[in-house]
Amino acid sequence: MSNSDRPEVATTPQIVKEEPIAAGKWLKLENTTYVDPAGNSRVWETVKRTTRQPNAQVDGVGIIAFLKRTLHRDCVVLVKQFRPPLGGYTLEFPAGLIDEGETAEAAALRELKEETGYRGEVVGVTPVTCLDPGLSNCTTQIILVNINGDEVENINPTQQLGDGEFVEVVHLPLDEFQTKLDDLLKKEKLVVDSKVYIFAMGMAQAFFKPRELPVLKQ
Repeated sequence: MSNSDRPEVATTPQIVKEEPIAAGKWLKLENTTYVDPAGNSRVWETVKRTTRQPNAQVDGVGIIAFLKRTLHRDCVVLVKQFRPPLGGYTLEFPAGLIDEGETAEAAALRELKEETGYRGEVVGVTPVTCLDPGLSNCTTQIILVNINGDEVENINPTQQLGDGEFVEVVHLPLDEFQTKLDDLLKKEKLVVDSKVYIFAMGMAQAFFKPRELPVLKQ
């Protein structure tokens, strides 16, 4: 049997070394040398946060917060803010980094209070998820939070923003989330976070009756 006739043996990919290229206060850039499944050595440019806590697997949290009020439709709480990397305003879920010694759940409730003024209750937590795996090792957990809008402190919530933070709170009805989101994006020059729009698409499907779901053409 010639070499060309022999089946390729798959290799378990592995990281060989990580060499720093540049670093700032919040981010660092590295050359990641790794072995691919064919056994070839390759180099990948990787962005990492400098803020990940020791022995932690997750950098931060994203918060899907549902505002529930008597005689009102349930709403999703979003935040609008200027993002310098995009040079414009974005529409996102409230989010933030996890502090040292802090759980993902505690970080979510703290960030929600700071960015929106609302006090909520955690009702669900996802596994650790990646954000942009072709660029960075940055990870997050999505925390589901219910907000009792009838509570006194949630009727006229007060934000607790830090220096340099400028956040506008946006409410969109859950049962028309994608429609209202599309309307807002057309009205204002915004870039929507992919997690928000994927959630909107899922909610749109969830509110359809099975017989009304679109049928794919063959």
